[in-house]
Amino acid sequence: MGLRAELPVVGVVAAGGALGASARYGAGLVWPTPEGAFPWTTFTVNVIGCALLGALMVLLTERPTEWSTAPPHPLLRPFLGTGFCGGFTTFSTYSLETERLLSAGDPTRGLLYLGGTLVTALAAVWAGVAGARAVHARTVRSRVGGA
Repeated sequence: MGLRAELPVVGVVAAGGALGASARYGAGLVWPTPEGAFPWTTFTVNVIGCALLGALMVLLTERPTEWSTAPPHPLLRPFLGTGFCGGFTTFSTYSLETERLLSAGDPTRGLLYLGGTLVTALAAVWAGVAGARAVHARTVRSRVGGA
């Protein structure tokens, strides 16, 4: 597939990324992290983004036609997944904040943030997937029971 054919995908990833990054920036304005404090804003944004990504991938890839009569638009997954969720979550800020906590002589908080974010983000993806699958199963049961 040529570059020209990929331009719509690049465009929706860029648009989704701009929206996601703007949402993350907004979260930082609403809930700023004081210097040297535990970076709760980045932690929370990353966990929410991971849960959202897990749920979206179930909805858009595993059972899309069971949710509606038509499959999702082919640009929806790159827009929401790679674009929005990719722009909303941030590995670079997580890494920088970990380094700052460790360099400030706070290894306990730095290591807690490093490991806690990883474990919680993975648990959030799992919860998003499990939650979307549970909602799907309930929807299917209600359709079958109501038919």
